[in-house]
Amino acid sequence: METKPQRLLSLDFFRGLTVAAMILVNNPGSWAHIYAPLEHAEWNGCTPTDLVFPFFLFIVGVSIAYAMGSKRDDQSTHGKTILKALKRAFTLFLLGFILAFFPRNFSDFNFVESLKTVRIPGVLQRIAVVFFISAVMFLKLNNKRLFQAIVIFLFGYWALMTFVPVPGVGFANLEKETNLGAWLDRTILTEAHLWKAAKTWDPEGILSTIPAIGTCLFGVLVGVYLKNKTVDAATKISWLFSVGTLAVIGGLIWDLSFPINKSLWTSSFVLYTGGWATLILSLSYWLIDVNQYNRFTKPFVVYGVNAITVFFLSGLMPRLLNMIKIDFEGEKIGALNYVNKAWFASSFADPLNASLAYAIAFVLFWYVILWVMYKRNIIIKV
Repeated sequence: METKPQRLLSLDFFRGLTVAAMILVNNPGSWAHIYAPLEHAEWNGCTPTDLVFPFFLFIVGVSIAYAMGSKRDDQSTHGKTILKALKRAFTLFLLGFILAFFPRNFSDFNFVESLKTVRIPGVLQRIAVVFFISAVMFLKLNNKRLFQAIVIFLFGYWALMTFVPVPGVGFANLEKETNLGAWLDRTILTEAHLWKAAKTWDPEGILSTIPAIGTCLFGVLVGVYLKNKTVDAATKISWLFSVGTLAVIGGLIWDLSFPINKSLWTSSFVLYTGGWATLILSLSYWLIDVNQYNRFTKPFVVYGVNAITVFFLSGLMPRLLNMIKIDFEGEKIGALNYVNKAWFASSFADPLNASLAYAIAFVLFWYVILWVMYKRNIIIKV
């Protein structure tokens, strides 16, 4: 009889907190008015917003350890488990592709022409690829090999980005349009299928997926350790706090020569963000699972159990609603734009506060929907 996987309430809490933060920073009232901590770093550096995506990949890794741990030692189940993981990865990639392909205006939409310019990389697409590769590695490699893989990925990526000459440029560099990753994206995907804001490089590009796998495997090893029943809770917390602290320090030291950079997903970025994720999960584990202090967790658990669903729908809904045009001061604008301008921008003297208030309201709107789903035990597994 297969035992039901252990479940960490702290992990559900951390996942929900991360997804709620992701929706908050992705939906300001105005992209022209955003508080600095809610923006990505312009290039090098790391803001709180830059922590969100690596936190989610880290959580994916911890979840792999919990969901697939019982199948790891039984090789007869590996084929079935890998096929299931492949189907899930395909679904995630397809959802990301739909978000990229979905038009903002059907009136001038051309299916064939849109296919020629649709962005192929993306957040859900990266989650899909990283999840599948990490899941297979978890099943096929022991913990020592997984740690070695992280080291190889991080140092190998550092060597590629800092030593390999870029074709057409002639020297290795870490600039936006002339680094090795940007060249590879343009060569394989062409500029037509890259991030529309840049067109010459992509923050979820091909080469930077290598260290992103390292972020997920970081979470896998943390999950394996948390799941270990032979180690008491106090020891787990002590070790994880130590590991998290050392990783943050290691990332800051490496930043001196290989800058912390989300768009490039540099090796220093992996260490720095993985360290913070370990510290936050450790603290959550101590408060929620060990000391049972969980009164504050419900709103975030509600977000956490339908994380991918709310991320996808919250990205799709604004496009649909903004196709509905409403007259505002003599101009036809989308329904959500109307809500922002009529209800928020006109109610706050400071446009920064108006933009933030709209984003918070957007998060609360989805919380109400997710709360109803949670109460009715509606969990859409992707």
